[in-house]
Amino acid sequence: MIGPRSGRRVVLATVAGLGTLALATTACAGGKVAPAGSATGMDRLQWTHCEEAASSAGFECAKMPVPLDYDKPDGEKLDIALIRMKAADPANRIGSLVFNFGGPGGSGVSTLLNAAQAFSTLGRRYDLVSFDPRGVDRSSGIRCLDGRQMDRYLANEPGDTVAEETRLITDFAKGCESKAGKILPYVGTVNAARDLDLLRQALGESHLNYFGFSYGTHLGSVYATLFPKMVGRMVLDAAVDPTVSMLDMAKTQALGFQKAYEDYLADCVKTRTSCPLGADATAANDSVLKLLRSVERKPLKAGDREVTEDVARTAIIQALYSKLTWPLLTEALRDAMKKGDARGLLTLADQYGGRRPDGSYATLQFSLPAVLCVDSTDRPSVAQAGELARRMAKRSPIFAPTIISAGSCSTWPVRGDDAAKHVDASGSGPIVVVGVTNDPATPYQWAPRLAQQLRTAVLLTLDGEGHGAYGQSKCIDSAVNAYLLDGKVPTDGLRCPK
Repeated sequence: MIGPRSGRRVVLATVAGLGTLALATTACAGGKVAPAGSATGMDRLQWTHCEEAASSAGFECAKMPVPLDYDKPDGEKLDIALIRMKAADPANRIGSLVFNFGGPGGSGVSTLLNAAQAFSTLGRRYDLVSFDPRGVDRSSGIRCLDGRQMDRYLANEPGDTVAEETRLITDFAKGCESKAGKILPYVGTVNAARDLDLLRQALGESHLNYFGFSYGTHLGSVYATLFPKMVGRMVLDAAVDPTVSMLDMAKTQALGFQKAYEDYLADCVKTRTSCPLGADATAANDSVLKLLRSVERKPLKAGDREVTEDVARTAIIQALYSKLTWPLLTEALRDAMKKGDARGLLTLADQYGGRRPDGSYATLQFSLPAVLCVDSTDRPSVAQAGELARRMAKRSPIFAPTIISAGSCSTWPVRGDDAAKHVDASGSGPIVVVGVTNDPATPYQWAPRLAQQLRTAVLLTLDGEGHGAYGQSKCIDSAVNAYLLDGKVPTDGLRCPK
């Protein structure tokens, strides 16, 4: 299951640099942002030094208790892990800007630790704040398989047949139920949005200023639906359409990654000397398909691990999230083809899977299906997903096999609910929705659909590649920064060039 995916890809996009060209029109942002010193309550959190690596210098961490079950607000609690970097210019501080970098299942704590510099323009006047949502890493993170089990699972997922895929996802779901059954019913986006409002209150903010990427756009949309009057300045980049079905999501993403892959090949073969895959796009594609067929028959060794066809496909998917990682993909494919060295492919696949150097995994791959399945009553069968994968094989030979994973919720141990599918922010101030025309993970058509569903949104478009627009374009960055810093709402329909 590809999913909207995590902030790791967003970080790759944002390090491209931040723009300063002002292209926004002046308008009131609804008066939703309280000036410095006028927050509605005191900071109720106990911030301490983050017990992380040396990279945590300048950051503070805290924990915020929230109800496990909001129908029992005085019952069992779980702690939400928080992180912040205080505004660099406290005299001109606006307030807190809360981030969700995606997933579902991405760690906001880890991502902000690595990505804060990419938001330094905003960090001058905002406290940059992020969190691990419920069921993610430090916030009662869901775990289903141990490291070795997960290695084997990812080396064979998606399965080649309906029977194999059914066995894989059934065993996976049983592991989740066994190790995290208590929390599984409560990790949905509606509950995460309620946590977000408790965070707003705990930060002492009268309104929520929020920057969401990928799945974070869904979380922000649900928050704006539940608490429209509490929305401050909200930006939703790499938008998710919450109404799409599991099968439609899988099909659309397979086609999105196919387009990104074709653009990657075209870029690689611009000059004969720069692309080791082939002299033209057809030859390069043939080389990649030959490699995948080869490792399907006989996996390549990488230390004490194997690179299967599924691992190699995952490596390709990982690299296609951002144009900045295309050269890494070329190098990894070249080494595998020419030298039989699969370490580069394995490194990319491990980044996608959230595998740590010690062989353990972050909770992303466990949290992602947990949230997707509880957020929807949609339960396509593995057979239905497999039939769609078969029909799509000619259009997207590399990525169509992933479609069978859209049947994953059919064996999930928790019932779903459709509340998070319905978004309508009527009554909120302007919300900025951003889409990239060649975004493989959250295809562009989802952005205008989300903007329309919210009713209070303006749409920005980046004509370009990659998952997420902020950090890729001076035009986009200037419009977003002017809105978040000065309340200047961008012109609806603004398009920015590559």
